[in-house]
Formats: sequence, C-alpha cells, structure tokens
Amino acid sequence: MKHLLDIESLDADQISNVLALSAKMKRQRGIHPDAPLAGECWVMLFSKSSTRTRLSFEVGIRELGGQPIFLSAAEIQLGRGEPIRDTARVMGRMAQGAVIRTYAQGDVEEFARLSGIRTINALTDAEHPCQILSDLFTITEKRGSLVGLKLAFIGDGDCNVARSWIWAAAHLGFDLRIASPKRFQPPEELIRRAGGNITVTADVCAASDGADVLYTDVWVSMGKEDEAAFRAAQFGGYQINRATLDAAGGAPLVMHCLPAYRGKEITDDVFEAHAKTIFDQAENRLHTQKAILALLKK
Repeated sequence: MKHLLDIESLDADQISNVLALSAKMKRQRGIHPDAPLAGECWVMLFSKSSTRTRLSFEVGIRELGGQPIFLSAAEIQLGRGEPIRDTARVMGRMAQGAVIRTYAQGDVEEFARLSGIRTINALTDAEHPCQILSDLFTITEKRGSLVGLKLAFIGDGDCNVARSWIWAAAHLGFDLRIASPKRFQPPEELIRRAGGNITVTADVCAASDGADVLYTDVWVSMGKEDEAAFRAAQFGGYQINRATLDAAGGAPLVMHCLPAYRGKEITDDVFEAHAKTIFDQAENRLHTQKAILALLKK
C-alpha cells in the first residue's frame, strides 16, 4: 500500500502485516540498520491539536532515519484559505511523505491523490486508523490472538474511533458490540455496508456481557465542544465503571485511547486499576506507526 487513509480500504492481510511488523519494531527498538526513511523529510500537517499522535510520529520518523517537519494550519497558508489541493501539489514536490491530522476525510484523500507522496491519516472526523491498528496490536500482545475476540465499545458510537472499530471487526471477523444512546449510534447503512458480527445497542450491560475488552473514548470529540453540556447529559450512563466490569465478568482488558476525562467516560478507580494496559496502549502508537511508515511503498 502507498497510503494509509482508513481502515475501511485495508484487508485482513494488510492489517496482519502491520501487527506483525509492530511487534518486531517493539522488540528491536533502536536497531534499524536499514533506516527505511533515511534521507526523507516527512511533513506533519496538523489542523487538530495532539499529544500522543504528534510525539509518536515525530519520534518514529526520527528513529527510522527520517526528518519530521511539523506544521500547524495556523503556520501555513491553509490557515488563510489556501485550498488543500494547492498545498498538496507544493508539498508533493518537496517532501517524501505526509502525516495529516484534520477534520475532513476528503481533505486527506485529496492530498494523497494530488501530492503523489505517501500519506497517512493521523485522524479525521471519519476515521482514526493509526489508533485502531495500534489497539489491535495491544490486544494481540495481551491476549495472544484476536480469534474469538469480543470487544465492547461504550460511548459515542458514531465517532471516528468507533467507525474504525466497525471496519476492523468487519475485516477481521471478531465480535464488536457498540453501546450508545440512540442519537449517537452509527448509521444503520454503515453497519450493513461493513457486514460482520456487529451489534449496536443502548444497553451498556448487554454490550459488556462476556466482553474480553471494554473500550471507551471521550464523550466530546474535537470540534464538538459546543455540544459538551448536551453530550454530558446524554452519555451519563455510558461509562466504564465497576458495574460495567461486573457485567463483563472475568478479567476484561480496559482500554482508552486518551485523553481520559475521569469521572465521565471512565471512573478514576477503574482507570488507575487498568493504567498499565492503557499506557501500554499509548506507547504502542509509536511501534505501530513505525510499522506503518516502513510498510508504505514509495
């Protein structure tokens, strides 16, 4: 593959290749004699703020021998109205790759098409592919396999993270349950198009029953800040807490893609009890994104 634009367009073999190389990258961190990005400059074009995404990509590009150049929208002409198609055609003549974190999925796709350089979606409103590939790697580390996996996503079922989980479940065949208020459930058309064993419900306990993984994300995604009060009222019962753990039974992994707002989508005590998994999950963004960078074809 030349680009990573979404989970939807990947297949099971491509996902498996990313996970296998992620494990190797983690085992051999600091040992990259071939330096696959040697002599390359990668532009990091971020219209949305970030902690983990920026840090993991900057470190990863450097560890693979490349040079990252970070540009926020406010620093370049995009912030003054230059269209993405013009920015793409300029950057494509100067850089070897781009990592883009922005709002519209169409902007990332247009950039990839017109720039001609390797392009990675580091988050859009539609998908968050790097996060989900990293999470799949974390689950394989902890469980040994994705076979028979039951994952419960609790919260905003129509956010970018949930949408990427839908496509991952469709491609890999695991059991995904999404628990969201009716207003925030993914469109039925998307579930039909994805196929797979995907259940959508408003019942947190039903979604959590027997789950191997309990997963949540913030209730208020970037760009939705004006809905914060309304969302808080809608999502009040959609939380990973002791009752959710009891509903799952056994010893489920608890995962959060961070940042976490304790007392909202997850309680502080549950977060701290599962902090090892959550911060392993955060670290694995580095190893998985290095695998993605190394696998993209020039």
